[in-house]
Amino acid sequence: MLTARKRTTRTGAVVAAALAGALVLAGCGGGGGEAGDGKTLTLWHYEAPNGAMGAAWSQAIEEFKKSHPGVTVKFEEKGFEQIQKTASMVLGSDSAPDLMEYNKGNATTGLLSRQGLLTDLSPEVAKRGWDKPLKPGVRTTSRYDERGVMGSGKWFGVPNYAEYTMVYFNKTLFEKHKVKVPATFAEFTDALKAFKDEGVTPLAGAGAEYPAQQYVYQLALSKADRSWVDAYQQYKGKPDFHDAAWTYGATTFADWVKKGYIAKSSSGAKAEDAGAAFIAGKYPMFFSGSWWFGRFTSEIKDEWGTFPFPGSKLTLGSGGNLWVVPKGAKNKRLAYDFIDITMKKGIQNTLGNKGGVPVAADPAAITDPRAKSLIQDFTAYSDRDGLAFYPDWPVPGFYDTLVSETQKLMTGDFGPGAYLDALAKAYEAGAPQG
Repeated sequence: MLTARKRTTRTGAVVAAALAGALVLAGCGGGGGEAGDGKTLTLWHYEAPNGAMGAAWSQAIEEFKKSHPGVTVKFEEKGFEQIQKTASMVLGSDSAPDLMEYNKGNATTGLLSRQGLLTDLSPEVAKRGWDKPLKPGVRTTSRYDERGVMGSGKWFGVPNYAEYTMVYFNKTLFEKHKVKVPATFAEFTDALKAFKDEGVTPLAGAGAEYPAQQYVYQLALSKADRSWVDAYQQYKGKPDFHDAAWTYGATTFADWVKKGYIAKSSSGAKAEDAGAAFIAGKYPMFFSGSWWFGRFTSEIKDEWGTFPFPGSKLTLGSGGNLWVVPKGAKNKRLAYDFIDITMKKGIQNTLGNKGGVPVAADPAAITDPRAKSLIQDFTAYSDRDGLAFYPDWPVPGFYDTLVSETQKLMTGDFGPGAYLDALAKAYEAGAPQG
């Protein structure tokens, strides 16, 4: 995702302030005065405090303090977009943190690893056994080769949760409008039409950020297989952007917009707009990721639930964002100790009960029924190798291409053919050669 984020509660003011601070530190060579003494862990992450990961990492900080008396944790909240745009500059300066949450994939962690900005964690992974609870689909995004391509090579990041996409649905609206909760794709499209016939736009959308492009990719995935994903994401073959899967995804998405299943006006909306509107009960369905689950649990007043995208063995998903240790980190040993704590059962159980998808929790300790269902559905995808990553991952800068071109598809400025031409051009320009 970018996966792109996928973070749901960051404001422009927070991001701007954080960015300004980072630039000042980078410019003056600051940020290292306290570090390097073994008594300060500088930690960056961008999880909302009321989300599953934010709650789990807060607990991990407290446990770290108890097990490391005399060590100060200097936590700095950063915006996702800020880290995404400035990581190479900041990590190459004296202001690099000791430990940082970062997005996974070729365009992000892969790029930083290729630039020599990240620490090879392979020895610590082997020593501490961090790889043992990770299933193959989760592990893929942790390792990168010399080209920065995920799936093999050295360990440059450690995920301690996973994520995937699903359909969130408002049970109250389904009952009000007497619409059947779908179990098949045909029933899903019937539900879309039934809501539209009732004067209700069925799907929350957002073209200015990741949600719209993820609809297109999921529709394509419903006609794809693992070899298709591997060709696109890991260069194990040459993708054809005009094949049956991509054509179906682009054509069906454009058709849904024309039919009013997704509002054309949402071409300028951001992910937060879509999520907040779903929370408010303005839309009966929202296709998005597990990163919303904890927030929906705490904020939605109506009855709601989830179901896997019907008719597809594949869905967007992967291991969660990675803990990475910058090459220039001053207190790497403390960073490794913190990662280790986040992999322990206590933190993993908290993550699961707060609506996250843990990688090493005790199943018996997950007590919330919706959380159990969330984890069970993820496990089903993972066990059948059904995690297909995110559409913006393959090449640097592809997220921005997907946003701008999907907006044109929504507004009708581009038809499906021109849309796919634009994606192919950008992909081919950014993909590694040879």
